[in-house]
Amino acid sequence: MKMLKILAVASLVWLTGCATTGAPGGLSSSSTNTESGLPTSSQIPSGPLRPITAAQAGSGEVMSLYAPSDLWDRIRRGFAMPDLQGDLVTDREQWYATRPDYMQRMTERSSKYLFHIVEELERRGMPTELALLPYIESAFNPQAVSSVKAVGMWQFMPATGSDFDLKQNAFRDDRRDVLASTRAALDYLQKLYGMFGDWHLALAAYNWGQGNVGRAIARNEKLGLPTGYTDLTMPAETRMYVPKLQAVKNIVARPQAFNTELPLIENHPFFQVVDITRDMDVSLVASLAGIRESDFRALNPSLHKPVILAAGMPQILLPWDNAQVFRKNFEAHSEGQYASWTVWTAPTNLTVAAAAQRVGMAEADLRSVNGIPPRMMIKAGSALMVPRATTTRQDVSSQLADNGQVAFTPEIVTRRTTVRAGKRETVASIARRYKVTADNVADWNDVKANASFKAGQAVVMYLPVRLAATSTARVPAASVRNTSTASKQQVAPRTTKQAAVARKGGTPSKVKKR
Repeated sequence: MKMLKILAVASLVWLTGCATTGAPGGLSSSSTNTESGLPTSSQIPSGPLRPITAAQAGSGEVMSLYAPSDLWDRIRRGFAMPDLQGDLVTDREQWYATRPDYMQRMTERSSKYLFHIVEELERRGMPTELALLPYIESAFNPQAVSSVKAVGMWQFMPATGSDFDLKQNAFRDDRRDVLASTRAALDYLQKLYGMFGDWHLALAAYNWGQGNVGRAIARNEKLGLPTGYTDLTMPAETRMYVPKLQAVKNIVARPQAFNTELPLIENHPFFQVVDITRDMDVSLVASLAGIRESDFRALNPSLHKPVILAAGMPQILLPWDNAQVFRKNFEAHSEGQYASWTVWTAPTNLTVAAAAQRVGMAEADLRSVNGIPPRMMIKAGSALMVPRATTTRQDVSSQLADNGQVAFTPEIVTRRTTVRAGKRETVASIARRYKVTADNVADWNDVKANASFKAGQAVVMYLPVRLAATSTARVPAASVRNTSTASKQQVAPRTTKQAAVARKGGTPSKVKKR
């Protein structure tokens, strides 16, 4: 027993010597390989280990032997940015401190994502203050959308998101994805820090744009003025940006001083990454994991649709304890389909009604699941979410899952009008003049497709509104009705009976009014 105590003391002395920063024979924490987490060659002791002095132990150069009690403590230990002081910081401190309910909601929401962000920051050797940035950007809401269409808890604009490989397609938006958007945001912040060499300027550039900050610095340099964050002329939002972050940092550092209670966030991962090997309904994944669908979507907010396409999203996030539950239940699952939805590509421009008929859906359901607005047609090549046949076993391809988009074009609104036939005018010549089919002209006028018209004879036409207006400006029109058509080249065809009704000023029974 005595020997064990001696060995324990000796081990502690050795570890303490190794933890000394910059001491002879000690390990320098600054030379750790942040990518691998392993010591570099400069960390290997070059001489005998030596015990640290009492002065070194009290100087803050020695790493604590105690793990952080919670995630807040861990974040505090990693603070590395210079503090910003002034009236703007004080103003924001008071703003947050006098809104305890808002702070509580915001910090509780962050508990799902904060551990991962802190891990990534430490792995990259970045200041942990940056883990608090989503409080300023979005109140840690991955579904947040700004007035200028920035999206997600890190608030990426579409173009910037694309620059950092955040996919934005018909099925998902990686600007909302927890892992992808965090990776992109930290990549961007590192790039900006490399450009400006100052974290406050890097943050200003993140908010205002690197070009704007660069030009503001150049203006000050030309005038012989300082070029720090507080010295630049910038918009009010950017001027308040770093003070907001500093205020949140100060509250996290000393919550008691602001009469604030931070919710406990354990220093432990909230979620696990789980591989997905086949297309699966979101509802099925949530059921197999034993969680609510809303909880699943909170961890996987990039999903647009009711199905996960494995080729485009091969990994999902599940709460730590539920990940293993899902794996076991997935292995045992043998009843029914894994996915009840698939993707269908529109072969040509189609009305929503026509597309719904082709895929066997109600028009309202097709609109809802694909976000199709009113008075729009589906453009050719659009990737639409549609019901999956029970006999279909093939999953959606990676090309479609990664790049599928939905595009719309306005429906063509037509008006019933009449035009006057010229000399030797035929059904075919009028059809060519107005870019419609001869069959339609014949049907509307209850004549044969090879028929001719007398000079000055009134010919019934259904034309796009602009073209009809041009025609009626020159020719007296018959009664006018608005209708919608299936495409630019096809105007609603009529039966002989409908054409006869139309000549009497009636409305064809199968043509909808607008």
